Amino acid sequence: MRSMLAGRMAVRLLIGLSLLFAMLPAFAQDTAELLPVTEAYKLSADAGTPGVLKLHWTIAPDYYLYRGRMKFKGGDGVSLGAAQLPDGEKHHDEYLGDVETYHHGVDASIPYTVAAGTDRLRISVQYQGCHEVDPKICYPPHTEKLDLPLPADGAAAAAPVAGSLGAALGQLGSNRIEAVAGTVGAPLPAEQAFRFEALVQNPHQLLLRWTMPRGYYLYRDQTTLKLENAGGLALKPAWPAGTAHHDEHHGDVTVYFDQVELPVTIEGDLGEARALTLLASFQGCQDGGLCYPLMTRRVNLDLGSGATVTGQTGATAPELPPGNADSVPADSVPADSVPADSVPADSVPADSVPADSAPADSVPAGPAPLQVSLIAALLLALGGGLVLNLMPCVLPVLSIKAVSVLESAESHAAARRHALFYTAGVLCSFAALGLGILALRTAGHALGWGSQLQQPVVVGVLACLMLAVGLSMSGVVQFGASLGNTGASLAARSGPAGDFFTGVLAVVVASPCTAPFMGSALAYAFAAPMASALLVFLMLGIGLALPFLAVGFVPALGRLLPRPGRWMETLKQVLAFPMYLTAAWLVWVLANQRGADAVGLVLVAMVLLAMTLWWFERSRSRGAISKLAVVVLAIATVVPMALLAQVPPRSASAATEEGVVAYSPEKLASLRTAGTPVFVDMTADWCVTCKANEHTVLDTTAFHDLLRRTGTVYMKGDWTDVNPTISAFLQQYHSPGVPLYVVFPKNGGPGKQLSTVLTRSMVEQALTEAAR
Repeated sequence: MRSMLAGRMAVRLLIGLSLLFAMLPAFAQDTAELLPVTEAYKLSADAGTPGVLKLHWTIAPDYYLYRGRMKFKGGDGVSLGAAQLPDGEKHHDEYLGDVETYHHGVDASIPYTVAAGTDRLRISVQYQGCHEVDPKICYPPHTEKLDLPLPADGAAAAAPVAGSLGAALGQLGSNRIEAVAGTVGAPLPAEQAFRFEALVQNPHQLLLRWTMPRGYYLYRDQTTLKLENAGGLALKPAWPAGTAHHDEHHGDVTVYFDQVELPVTIEGDLGEARALTLLASFQGCQDGGLCYPLMTRRVNLDLGSGATVTGQTGATAPELPPGNADSVPADSVPADSVPADSVPADSVPADSVPADSAPADSVPAGPAPLQVSLIAALLLALGGGLVLNLMPCVLPVLSIKAVSVLESAESHAAARRHALFYTAGVLCSFAALGLGILALRTAGHALGWGSQLQQPVVVGVLACLMLAVGLSMSGVVQFGASLGNTGASLAARSGPAGDFFTGVLAVVVASPCTAPFMGSALAYAFAAPMASALLVFLMLGIGLALPFLAVGFVPALGRLLPRPGRWMETLKQVLAFPMYLTAAWLVWVLANQRGADAVGLVLVAMVLLAMTLWWFERSRSRGAISKLAVVVLAIATVVPMALLAQVPPRSASAATEEGVVAYSPEKLASLRTAGTPVFVDMTADWCVTCKANEHTVLDTTAFHDLLRRTGTVYMKGDWTDVNPTISAFLQQYHSPGVPLYVVFPKNGGPGKQLSTVLTRSMVEQALTEAAR
């Protein structure tokens, strides 16, 4: 009997967690057709012939390998002879000159000798290739490390290079070849990876600014500056101190992460000149990934008014597809670009200013990740999870928790059991959600806290779930102990399964909220190693579950609770109404995401769900046909949700709120160039914390009076739907999600990031300082 109960419990817990895991695929974005380097060029090795290593590359269609870029190096005790390679197809490369390439496949034979006592054949193989059709992408030199047993009695010992986890597992016990694989996300387009601005401070003084997302850096010594058609004028940059960095191609270099501001003096007699054109050429890399080719920005400078525009990309800027882990290899560069280790010397304009000018002391730097220790991040997470219990998004689940707490008042053992199973549900859910988000972010997807609600299907499913929980608490349906005791029933009933699923539900509905302390903790988690990040997510869960644990394990608190009675059934039914309100709010969010068609589909699904639950209750004492009808209705409920995934996003409306400017990087750069303070508000309709801040601060008359008094422009970005531009801004400020508030001062300094929970005094102080 106990084993049967345990089995049922396991099934219920797994089904509960599956709701959480079901959300994660919705994060993934469409992938392109480009292959990772080890799939574009599949290498296999045959060490079966003594003294000769045979290699074979299988080259995918539309890809090619350079013959002259192949290099082979023996490991300890292994000496290599000259590699024997067939002639390739000859053509002229713009940067490499006359080259030979291979398509489809190529074989190589390498003679070798081994020293006495050597029992393994260890060789490094380096090669480079390109994708020759749009998008044209070249891989930087890629290295495979081969580790093979020496042949015995001429037995063949061929093994394919590991290109996937399954292939790697298949090699256990045979010849082993280790591939060097990157772990960074896919690259951003150059315009997003390196944002360039030029501000005129006075006719003889410029301020240049480069802004990069986290994980990208700019070379100092690859930067050149030039004034077009400005004879007699010279530019003198004063570089700030940068970061020492060892680069595979350029050696020890100075680079800049996040943001760098460069004061530049215009020396010489301007005469009547009031309009100049600045040509800036520079190069940067994705840390651990690709190096972009030389990029050019051309900026028109108005020395009289100080007006400038954001730099436009020149012909040498790369064109990369929007990234994800499968679409663009993390170690690729455009095919028509200069390889990272072979930038032509004549690519620097003769009259340009070299970038190795003497550094200045310091200029204001851009935002940097919060520098906190793991202990500090865990404490912040604990506090954030605790405060999360007071946030509006969690209040509906508190209704269920309240009933469960009151039911446990007559027994200390029952109270502890409720607390432990609820905490287990919270921790498992936070762990699953954290691992899913971190894994997808590692794969190159721009995700944040609560971003699952950017997916309309997730919003629709949650709306139906809230309705089902409400109907169960209202007594419309009473679930028994069968397998149907999942979903809404698990949250609405007592017992271990109900407590566990209440914890799962608490985490699901808490995701639209960001409590104080949470932002800093999540920012640390998204940048930390996986183990440390998981600890932060678990500590958030402990904070969320802490009040329930306190009631369960502190008898004095339990004695303060009223004793159970018949009045609890009435309370339970009253507390169902917050669940209905949550469902209505989610439908409103969906209306803003996908419009009336999506709302109609979800309303149909909710009606079918209510009918399914009603008929389920009536069919208890009926025959098989009635139970079959329940299954048919349940399937019918899924159909509108499937159609919901096909509804396109709403067209962007040209109209905006009065006094609000829609966010764009170009508009922000233009306002900053003009010396205008800007208040940037990154928000979303599903973000409860955002809406609370709007109600208490941002939508008030006092705030708009403050904007007029300080001359500040209110700029708003909407992250309700997936928006790569806003995601890039969030990454730039190391924000795990929305809300994000940044105040840019009129003097051109770095933006000041405000707390996720606003107060009127906080905003007033920030805008007053920005206007000085």
